[in-house]
Amino acid sequence: MPRLKAEARVHLKIEGRVQGVFFRASAAEQARSLGLTGWVMNRADGAVEAVAEGARQKLEQFIAWCRHGPPGARVSNVSVAWEDPKNAYTRFSIER
Repeated sequence: MPRLKAEARVHLKIEGRVQGVFFRASAAEQARSLGLTGWVMNRADGAVEAVAEGARQKLEQFIAWCRHGPPGARVSNVSVAWEDPKNAYTRFSIER
């Protein structure tokens, strides 16, 4: 079955206490459960960065989840940049 074209793409930078609290693994699980594709990774500055593509409503749900994250995370800011979808991903992965 051909992959459906993504409706939107969002680029996120999540700041706060977001490393060492399973944020990436939890975010990937959340994104997959919403049917999103893309990636999530730790940044050298202590933030977490993510790019996700999919239905805009599902992306909004993912952003809402990122605003609090998993237990143990303390999110202080989420920068959101909407972009045109590139349909470059077939799954949601954790990058290193």
